[in-house]
Amino acid sequence: MTKQQFTEDLQRIYDELQKRQNALNGFYKLLDGGHDEASKLVDDFLVYLDLKKDDETVMAALTRIINLREDALEQVLQREKLSEEERIDKKEQAYRFVSNMHLKRHETFISWVEEAQLLTPFYRAIISGVHTVGIAMSGWQSAWTSHIIHGVNRELLTLFNGDEEKIFEKLQNESLLDVNSRGEIGDRCYSVLHQDKNGQFKRVSYAEAFKDEVAHVKEALEIFIEVLATLEDEVFGQKEAWLNYLMAINNAFSHTNPDELIEYWANVDRAWMKVTTPLQIGHPLEYYEDHYRKAVALEWDLRIVNPGLQENSRTRENIQDFASKMAQEFGETAQRTISKNLMQVRETQLYIGQPMFYYGAEFNGLFSAQVVPNDEEVSSELGKKIFAYADFVMESKRSKPIMKLNVEIMTESFVKKQRALIENEPKLWHELYDISTIGHEFGHILWIDSDTEAKMNGTGQFKNIEEFKATTGGLMAFFYHEKESLKTHIIDDLVSRAVGLMAWREVGEALPYYCEGLIHLAILFESGVVTFDKTIQIRYEYYETMKEAYILAYQKLAKHYLDKKDANIYLSEYAIKYGSIYLPSKENVRNFVEYYYKRYQEIGQQIITLD
Repeated sequence: MTKQQFTEDLQRIYDELQKRQNALNGFYKLLDGGHDEASKLVDDFLVYLDLKKDDETVMAALTRIINLREDALEQVLQREKLSEEERIDKKEQAYRFVSNMHLKRHETFISWVEEAQLLTPFYRAIISGVHTVGIAMSGWQSAWTSHIIHGVNRELLTLFNGDEEKIFEKLQNESLLDVNSRGEIGDRCYSVLHQDKNGQFKRVSYAEAFKDEVAHVKEALEIFIEVLATLEDEVFGQKEAWLNYLMAINNAFSHTNPDELIEYWANVDRAWMKVTTPLQIGHPLEYYEDHYRKAVALEWDLRIVNPGLQENSRTRENIQDFASKMAQEFGETAQRTISKNLMQVRETQLYIGQPMFYYGAEFNGLFSAQVVPNDEEVSSELGKKIFAYADFVMESKRSKPIMKLNVEIMTESFVKKQRALIENEPKLWHELYDISTIGHEFGHILWIDSDTEAKMNGTGQFKNIEEFKATTGGLMAFFYHEKESLKTHIIDDLVSRAVGLMAWREVGEALPYYCEGLIHLAILFESGVVTFDKTIQIRYEYYETMKEAYILAYQKLAKHYLDKKDANIYLSEYAIKYGSIYLPSKENVRNFVEYYYKRYQEIGQQIITLD
């Protein structure tokens, strides 16, 4: 098969994926009247969870089934006045229901690819091999969540009466965090904590903590490797790279010495960076769910590029230009750091496409874009990969119903303007996605050394400022290369993002994004671009004031990173922790956030029809 024929098959697969995803997004039509398939599925979901059927539970079910998000379901469960244990149990039932449903969807798609004999035997083997491993990863997810999130972490919280700083002290002082190849505390873990009969904690590898589950994953991986070894990659000549990558994963899952796990997984990332084909696997990379030890989540997916979408992004060049200019203002140390970062930016592989299959932790939510690996030693050698799901995100936004809360807070005219942008100006929407989302992913790369996260995360707050740094990095690239026609759209995007993130304050793994929203709101209110009196008012004439406020906030943040100060010092200027919840430090912003969340609890799942 020639590359041209492969590309044609790839486009056919991509188009079919979009068709099927649009059909799934179409389940929201149930809210407007009838949709037999969606109606039966929602009924089954609610019966399975033993929830009564009403407008809010239907909306929560659709959000969980279509978008894989738990926040709407969490709101419904809190409304029902269920205990924490009961809510955990219901969310686990929802996970099982949704994962089984999506696994069946994946299987029918694989059958379609096989029947049509698309791509080559080598790449069809990759598709089926990813799925087999994914089934095993999905079977492991519940045990992982139970042990780490609902087990050890709750035990630590109880042990220290909710004082998280003391938890972090214990983890560091008692060597309960994984270390990198230099023996330094790492920025993530591939181990879990086990408590002995005397109450002492010790680190245990995934392979030892979850013996049966890891054995299933390894069995699937080994069959995958054996099958692939009998075939040839006649199109891209990357058979060896694929095999090295899969064998590195198998070795990493097998390893039991906690002090060597970060290095073993760094070798996975090194092998992965050499796979540059239009189909890409996503393996365990991120660590949002576990706030204390950053235990890496059970990600597993297959990603596909859009052959018809060429890389016309200017963000890469704009990021490089603004960052190099800003570093010059800071001096030699900053220039040395940024020169390494900009090498990573130059070397970064950009894949614009969508998720093909997803498993494990990803049945609890898919990202709109991602920059990886997180291992900065690997990135300093080989750069990174950015995955951007522009089509996937746009279609998801287009299909979602209009939420009553959004109209109430943002005004009907604003909501209509945002919807019209997606419907009538998709090219402009993609340009904004490039600035905000791809810019966000490039923004993660800046001002980072190999030990930055570990040094800044003493109180566990690094992620809670990192997402703001990322988004604002993309924004800075725009400020240095402005297009007059995009200024109001940039403000709209910022305000809409910041306000929308306020709904996530009780969704644990989304806390970094919630904190990002708090910082945005502080700047937007302070600059005068945003005011609130029953509705959000946007004053576009304050654009320059807003721009100056963002530049000052970002310069201070970049310096904070260069000095490797604790992240909480920066966060506390904008947000203060009240019990278990972060709220804005400024009264006017706090009043808005509290009002918004109260209304979210009251009407957050209600929809509205606009003329």
